[in-house]
Amino acid sequence: MNSATRDAEKGQLSHGVLGTSDVVFMVMAAAAPMAVVVGLMPLAFAFGNGVGIPGTYLSAIGAMVLFAIGYVRIIPYVKNAGAFYAYISASIGRTAGLAAAYVAALCYFALAASTLTAFAFFCERFLAITTGLHVKWYLLAYLSIILISFLAYRRITLAAKALALALSAEVLIILILDFAIVAHVGLGGLHLRDFSPAAIYAPGLGIGAIYAFDSMLGIEGTAIYQEEARNARVTVPRATYISIVLVGLFYVFTAWCLSSSVPAGAVSAVARANPGDFVASCATQYLGTAGALAVSFLVLTSSLAAVLGLFNNSARYLYALARDGTLPAILASTHSHHRSPHVAAAVLTVALVAIVAVAQILGLNPYVNVTTALVGLGSIGLMTLLAVTSLGIPVFFSRKRGCTPGNTLAPLLGGLIIILAVYLAFNNYSLLTGVKSPVINHLPYVLLLVGAIGLAQAEWLRRYRPRIYERIGANHVDETSRISEGDLAPERAAPVSAE
Repeated sequence: MNSATRDAEKGQLSHGVLGTSDVVFMVMAAAAPMAVVVGLMPLAFAFGNGVGIPGTYLSAIGAMVLFAIGYVRIIPYVKNAGAFYAYISASIGRTAGLAAAYVAALCYFALAASTLTAFAFFCERFLAITTGLHVKWYLLAYLSIILISFLAYRRITLAAKALALALSAEVLIILILDFAIVAHVGLGGLHLRDFSPAAIYAPGLGIGAIYAFDSMLGIEGTAIYQEEARNARVTVPRATYISIVLVGLFYVFTAWCLSSSVPAGAVSAVARANPGDFVASCATQYLGTAGALAVSFLVLTSSLAAVLGLFNNSARYLYALARDGTLPAILASTHSHHRSPHVAAAVLTVALVAIVAVAQILGLNPYVNVTTALVGLGSIGLMTLLAVTSLGIPVFFSRKRGCTPGNTLAPLLGGLIIILAVYLAFNNYSLLTGVKSPVINHLPYVLLLVGAIGLAQAEWLRRYRPRIYERIGANHVDETSRISEGDLAPERAAPVSAE
């Protein structure tokens, strides 16, 4: 092992500083529930299966729970800050794992950048409407990058507290809107037909499924923080289930209320007429002008919180790759006091600044040009990695001779459902981006290129640097040859370092 690799091993993240609630806030904030409700849900109503959207979201929860049943069982045996990277390496192979790592790092960063530029665009409009100030979007973006970088540089617990505050406020205001709708229409006004097979399997199901799964992205990030969690074998699985159930039920209930807020069966037509103002109009109707203003403001805080969560995810992937020797060792350095991956975060900060600067110089629209170009790229990449990871979990446990319905059948079914969603997303990619540009809508091929680079590097390492190749995704893997169902319980699992 060379000296650079040994130096990379010295960098350690903070251990035992995140509790269950901290991890839940981190990943739920990355999922940006307020931004989903205001930005994606109206599009799902407008172009998807209309009144069947609440049932579609419920179906997506089911698939994610199936995924999670297997996901939480592999966590005690593969401990690494690069979750997809580590799990695909341990199940399908190191070559595929390295390709997945590069794709994951790119996708989380792409989503962070797309969310940042969307935030800056809407923040410029918000300030102009509410205060009369006309601040250029790129100045707001640069200021936001400074804040994101500061929080990422500090100890992870500071970011968790900031995200908890933002998440609580945005969820609260949407729930107030939901209950205001219920109070107005009455319990009888909540239509159970929204969950009927006829409503769910109506024309547009494929499009609705795309938005439903896209809304759930970020929840899988619980495992990224397992090295920083207290009692990770309990905390991370618990946080995974809590995040999926809370976010999922929040979306189902909100979609159900929004669907019931308009005349029976008319939600698709109403949303299609003006999807951008659909939720704002509901907020004005049921909460008044002040409520609508609060919704508009909290969309901004939700977006900024999502940028921080996605930024932290990407930084930890770079850290994990560098620690394993596949990226420059300097990226595996952690701050001597805060234990944050500050060098990886600094590199991503420069990349964010570069994206904003290029858009500024070229005079690009931050929302129409930048956000749309990157959001689909990140979304479809993470959906693909979700499916591959889910299908790889049964492979992992079959090799360990510890197959059970929970670690084999459940993730297999979940993976197949997610693969169907990925297929639908590819076939309807322009709906994810919202534009007809052939350049933007061919960006998924960048994922193939990045994955190919990872495959090529892994093969090169296998031939010429076998010791580094053996480290790919295998920092903490249980090498026990046989695992029983009882051994799968977090309190009995005993992963050992493979370093």
